[in-house]
Amino acid sequence: PAATPDRAVHDAEHGTGLPGALRRSEGDEPHADESVNEAYDGLGHTWSLFHEAYGRNSLDDAGLKLVASVHFAKDYDNAFWDGEQMVFGDGDGEVFGSFTDCLDVIGHELAHGFTQYTAGFVYVGQSGALNEHVSDVFGVLTVQRVLGHSAEQADWLVGKDLFRPGVKGVALRSMKAPGTAYDDPRLGKDPQPAHMDDYEQLPHDEANDNGGVHINSGIPNHAFYLAATTLGGNAWEAPGQIWYDVMTTGGLPKDADFAAFAAATLVAAGARYGEGSAEQQAVRAGWNGVGVAAAASPVHLTRSRPDTRAAARGPRRLPDARR
Repeated sequence: PAATPDRAVHDAEHGTGLPGALRRSEGDEPHADESVNEAYDGLGHTWSLFHEAYGRNSLDDAGLKLVASVHFAKDYDNAFWDGEQMVFGDGDGEVFGSFTDCLDVIGHELAHGFTQYTAGFVYVGQSGALNEHVSDVFGVLTVQRVLGHSAEQADWLVGKDLFRPGVKGVALRSMKAPGTAYDDPRLGKDPQPAHMDDYEQLPHDEANDNGGVHINSGIPNHAFYLAATTLGGNAWEAPGQIWYDVMTTGGLPKDADFAAFAAATLVAAGARYGEGSAEQQAVRAGWNGVGVAAAASPVHLTRSRPDTRAAARGPRRLPDARR
C-alpha cells in the first residue's frame, strides 16, 4: 500500500506525564486547540518532505507513527524529541512563545529522530554538532518547501517565530549569518561561529553544551547554505538529496567529525550527480567557504538498512532546539 503519515497529537495538560490525553488522530478534523493543529500540521509537513522529496516512509523508513504531546509542563521553554515522540512546551510568554508556532523547530526535532534511525551521531563535540546541523538543515528545508522558497528567497532562520515582542533577535540561529540571530540582555549574544577559525573548544559536558553542539553547528550550517545558494534553485532538491544520501548510506562512524562528513557529502554528490558536476563543485565550495577540508582518507558509502531497533532500545532524550 502507498505510504501515508500516521499522526497522533496528545495534550499533556501542563503536566510531565507522556503522552497525555489524545486530541487528534490521523484524518481527524481540526481540533479547537490551536497548538494541537499546529503540531499535527507540522508533523505532516515534515513527513511530506522526507517522503515526497526523498522517498522515505516516516523517520525510520518503515512507517513509524508520529506521536506528539503539546502543553508540556508549565512555562516550558523548549521542544524536544525524546527517542519515541515529540514534546512541545508553551514557552514562558515573555521571551518565548509556543513552540508549535514554529514549523522549522518541529522539523528540526523530528529530524533528531531521523538521525537516530540513520547515522546515529554521538551527541558530543563535532559529531554532536553534526547531529544538530542535520536537524537544522531538514527543519529549514521543511519550511522552504511549504513556502515554495528557493535558496535565494529563503531567510535561512531557525526558530524565527519563537521570540516574543521586545526580544532583540530574529531567531534562534541563522544559517546564512551564524552569530547574528540575537543579541538580547536576557539571552546574551548568538555565539555561533561561521568558520573553523572561530571554532569553540569546550569541555564535553552538559554545562558546556556537550562540547558546543548548538554553537559549532553554525559551521556546517553555513557550509550547507553556501552550497545551496551557489547551486541555486530549491535547496530541498540537490543539496538536501546529497545530505539525505549521506545520512542513509553506511560508511560514516557515529563519532564523525566535520572533515569526515564533508568528505562524505562530496562522495555522495559525485555518486548521484557525477564527478566534477555542478552539484559536487557547489558542495566543495560550501565546505571551503567555512574552512573545513574534507578528510584525506576516502569515505566509502554503502546502502544500509534503517535501524529499526532504535525505538526498541527505549527512550533516549535528544537535546532540544535551543541552546
